[in-house]
Amino acid sequence: MRNYIFRRSLTLVGIMVGILVITFFLTRVLPSSPVEMMLGAKPTAEQIAIAKQELGLDKPLWHQFVSYISQAATGDFGKSLRTGQEVKSEIIKHMMATIELVTIAIGISLCTGIPLGVWAAIRNKTPVDQMARGVSIVGIAIPSFFLAILLQMLFYGVLNWFPLQGRIDSHILIDAQFTAVTGLFTVDTLLAGDWVAFKSAVQHLALPVLTLSLATFAIFVRTTRNLMVEVLSQDYIRTGHAFGLSHSKIYFFYALKATLVPLLTVIGLTYGFMLGNSVIVESIFDWPGIGRYVVESVITNDFPAVMGVTLILSSSYLLVNFIIDLLYFTVDPRLSPEV
Repeated sequence: MRNYIFRRSLTLVGIMVGILVITFFLTRVLPSSPVEMMLGAKPTAEQIAIAKQELGLDKPLWHQFVSYISQAATGDFGKSLRTGQEVKSEIIKHMMATIELVTIAIGISLCTGIPLGVWAAIRNKTPVDQMARGVSIVGIAIPSFFLAILLQMLFYGVLNWFPLQGRIDSHILIDAQFTAVTGLFTVDTLLAGDWVAFKSAVQHLALPVLTLSLATFAIFVRTTRNLMVEVLSQDYIRTGHAFGLSHSKIYFFYALKATLVPLLTVIGLTYGFMLGNSVIVESIFDWPGIGRYVVESVITNDFPAVMGVTLILSSSYLLVNFIIDLLYFTVDPRLSPEV
């Protein structure tokens, strides 16, 4: 197992280096210049020379790359050209907002989608199965931006149950009595015992979480249902019924366990994908997440921010899938490299 982890770690490092090389050189060949971002319109030649020296753009390209790699290895991504703040601190703030949103959405989808997928497989080719498949098709077919707008119109415009946008009420954020320990507002407000702020954080989470949950819920329903239908036709499942084992034990212990390896793959890929691709939902709900941050950075050619976000998102995606690979061995020991 140690050899496997070591080999996988080397592979991950190699992939990260490749991503950094590609992203670094692509940001340097874009037609727009970061100097224009700093100085605005019609800068003088002297201002341009000073700005290039400050950014290190007056040095050879290979020297810029080596310098960036050495700084990135220590967690220093430089300062954002757009905001003037440290890229590292901005990434952490925006990344934690996205992690909170995506993790809760995935958790709700798993807790609802997997049981419904199992139920649909048990009731294969019945109205229950057709209903579950219909719900999953609708969830996948409805665009996220359209669903988000509908939810805003219903729950804010008509019912006035949840706030329209933002992460927490502005007056609470200004007069916050909770300390940002983890960057997850729901956790930090609970740790501080600030129930007013906790309620506000949950209310602001409701609509974006519901929007993200529907699409992932549909994926988990269809995946679980299709995998369970195949497993339930196996001989050992029929043998379990013949020996009089309880239905719940057969379905949720033996049958569902047999689907966990491919199901874990779908979960890992979905979670990693959503970390960097929830930008539409974040934009509609004015959620200060990493997806929205990187889009704004790309538009303004803020290459220190783009490089920092690329490294963090790539690392997160690779780390999630590496953890999923290790979970395979726990679910099915036969897959262990030592067997």
